[in-house]
Amino acid sequence: MSPGVSVAVTVDAKSVRRGDQLLVGGQAFTVIDILGQPRGGKRLDLGNGVQLVIQPHTVLYALRTHNPRPRRA
Repeated sequence: MSPGVSVAVTVDAKSVRRGDQLLVGGQAFTVIDILGQPRGGKRLDLGNGVQLVIQPHTVLYALRTHNPRPRRA
């Protein structure tokens, strides 16, 4: 697990990232991989063979790990 705190964010096809934890159908899934689809959509690999295709207008809620410490130069 990476250091930091989990923050709730809204994500769409443009902003979803690997590692985001999505709640879909009452189950939590971690985004393992992202593949682009036609017309701006994304296919999300959620592990265990589960895939979710989202369109540009799809909005989901996710937990994202954020490290509040500033990076050292």
